Amino acid sequence: QVQLVESGGGLVQAGGSLRLSCAASGRTFSSYAMGWFRQAPGKEREFVATISRTGVTKYYADSVKGRFTISRDNAKNMVYLQMNSLKPEDTAVYYCAIAPYGGTSINVKDYNTWGQGTQVTVSS
Repeated sequence: QVQLVESGGGLVQAGGSLRLSCAASGRTFSSYAMGWFRQAPGKEREFVATISRTGVTKYYADSVKGRFTISRDNAKNMVYLQMNSLKPEDTAVYYCAIAPYGGTSINVKDYNTWGQGTQVTVSS
């Protein structure tokens, strides 16, 4: 079974950038679409971005479109989330996840394997 470990979170000022990484174990990583989600205190987990198995197809939440970029390196079993022009409302725990069935999805219920999360805090 594939396991996921996120890293790269931290404290950054508004307008700054961070690059999140998600390392996946297992030889079947390239068989899965992947997604990034986030959860702020007191709020539900929400979709951020998703990428297809080949990396060709990508979708973003409207709130991050134009600021965040999702990418993957199947040779390294890695998924990335480049976050630019960060805002205080981007503050949350960020999770990467695997969509085992079908392709990309914006729905939390379509993902069945999650990392432990990495905290992103954006100060104003």
